[in-house]
Amino acid sequence: MARQKYYVVWKGVNPGIYDNWTDCRLQISGFEGALYKSFDSAEEAAVAYGDLPSSYISRGVGGSKRAVDVRNPPYVLQSLAVDAACSGNPGDVEYRGVYVETGQEIFHVGPLAQGTNNIGEFLALVHGLALFRKNGCRMPIYSDSRNAILWVGLKKCRTKLERTAVNAPVFDLVERAEKWLRTNRYDTQILKWETSVWGEIPADFGRK
Repeated sequence: MARQKYYVVWKGVNPGIYDNWTDCRLQISGFEGALYKSFDSAEEAAVAYGDLPSSYISRGVGGSKRAVDVRNPPYVLQSLAVDAACSGNPGDVEYRGVYVETGQEIFHVGPLAQGTNNIGEFLALVHGLALFRKNGCRMPIYSDSRNAILWVGLKKCRTKLERTAVNAPVFDLVERAEKWLRTNRYDTQILKWETSVWGEIPADFGRK
């Protein structure tokens, strides 16, 4: 199960500490000069909130290397972010793609029974690639999953999960995705979303 994250917003619509990415993002989206960062515990977040953001730029507390100034983000705004969520391992899995600049959801698949988060991340990335090739879109795609990026490069979903009657729809999607990778060429740039630096990926389901 994913570890709970806490988000400190030093500068935003309503500065404070938030226990999910969705609420945090509402405070920073479109707010000029917003500053925020994620932490692994409520205690770390409370200490950080009472301090200056600059105190955490080089310290790396809570896994983050620096606070993020959204006036000049280091990532590409005109891009697609993909992510997955799974309730259990295996469990009900879903995935989606979100336009980074506006937060608009571009696609959403699931929940599907008895999948894994890694499978969902892989399917989300291939879904984005296929959608961009079909529509001639040349934006980059961000994923926060090293496994998904690796598996797409290998053109193979390296899951250890076994196929059953219950999760057959998940494996049907996996087979379609693998076939698409084998039979199509694409020039979409796949980029790693650096969660420890930028916070949760915009397509995150907010369940951490």
